[in-house]
Amino acid sequence: MRDGLDDPDLTGGGEQFDPASSDPAHWPVGRLLSAAARRVEREWNAHLGGWDLNHASLPVLVHLARSPASQRELATLCGVTEQTMSRVLARMERTGYVRRAPHAEDRRRHVITATPEGLAALDAAADRRRAEAVVTRGLTPAQVEQLRALLVLVARPDDAPDDGTTHAAAPTRG
Repeated sequence: MRDGLDDPDLTGGGEQFDPASSDPAHWPVGRLLSAAARRVEREWNAHLGGWDLNHASLPVLVHLARSPASQRELATLCGVTEQTMSRVLARMERTGYVRRAPHAEDRRRHVITATPEGLAALDAAADRRRAEAVVTRGLTPAQVEQLRALLVLVARPDDAPDDGTTHAAAPTRG
């Protein structure tokens, strides 16, 4: 099995990838994606910090803007454990962005709703142009579209149906 570090078809020529290099041009794709994701997360969190939000709390407000939900439902929607969601919600409750209330029929459960302050923070903080600018600074519009198409392919779960909007040929291996 090949790891791609010595494959000229994947490295763009005869050059060797060097994961220890300080030059990202020599890194394998996995390290590049990881480094890019960390940079984007740091910058996005810095932006969201202006509203006392972060990359974990913003999706909660997005889901609650659609409808109230339980802690378990929010954890599932956000792809985290209930314990993690409990901590996120506690912080958001302290900032006044969410409110917990007993469920009307099951007193053991709580319904979480976004407050007007939470929805206002969501509207201000979730500006798509700002998010795009953090990720795509220095890229041309054509490069942005190319990046988007490639990231859709990389981010799509293996079992997700292909909606037909983005196609890429799989590399042939020999």
